[in-house]
Amino acid sequence: MPFTHCHGSRKPTRRLATAMDNGLRLFTGGTQTTSSVGPFAVKEVEQVVVETRAGNRPSPTGCQARELHVTGTAEVSYPADRASVRLSVGNSKATVNEVTSSVSRRLEYILQAVRQHGVREDDVTVRKFLHRDQELYHMNAEVIVTFSDFDKMEHACSVLLEKLDRSVSVGQPIFFHSTECRNRVRQSACVSAVENAQQKASRISQLLGQSLGAPTLVREDETWEWRSHDGDEDNDDGGGGRRGQEATSTHVTLPRIPNVTASSRVSVYFRMRDENRKKY
Repeated sequence: MPFTHCHGSRKPTRRLATAMDNGLRLFTGGTQTTSSVGPFAVKEVEQVVVETRAGNRPSPTGCQARELHVTGTAEVSYPADRASVRLSVGNSKATVNEVTSSVSRRLEYILQAVRQHGVREDDVTVRKFLHRDQELYHMNAEVIVTFSDFDKMEHACSVLLEKLDRSVSVGQPIFFHSTECRNRVRQSACVSAVENAQQKASRISQLLGQSLGAPTLVREDETWEWRSHDGDEDNDDGGGGRRGQEATSTHVTLPRIPNVTASSRVSVYFRMRDENRKKY
């Protein structure tokens, strides 16, 4: 279905077509463009505009160039890839040497345990604090460990609780996304949006009996990013009220692994060629 009209003595006419229930507008003649009336639109521009975008490829007939403008959107979600756990030990003794030796032994066991579970030194932070209260010396040590393998994290915490018992305090893990993970989410969303736009343009060109050419412009119009938060589902007892003293006292909320979601919207311009016309 050709819809390009070359400049001549006769005034150009304008035709309107609708396709794919999306308000697709086709104009022939002149330099008028369509407005944004849906997720995609076909518009005609003068050859000089397309030359600027496509690299100075003049038309031998001087006809107007045809472009297909489509938009594509996509959302991509990734779970957290890091978790931080706080481990604490402490003791009180009559002398500095005694309390330092006692805490240092426990601290060394903690560091050895996390190293055996594949944690790098760069992912371990150690803090110590010594103070005196009347006749006793108190020493507290804190280890913050960042895990990238959550199974190893759970196993390491279990080992420490089993071996050190009440002398160690293991905090709840705090899940978060690394910088590399967030960048990967944004890139994946943009690439998926471009793929969706290309698929849409291919279907439109087939419907119109045209051949889809190379893209002349790809632009990311908007991007969003948000992180999911823990909901209140665990606090809901299903509408049955309290289930007894034992159930209430033993109920523990397990930490959830949050997701980060990135959304992208892109605009892509494609050349369109009439399959029935002679290709230059």
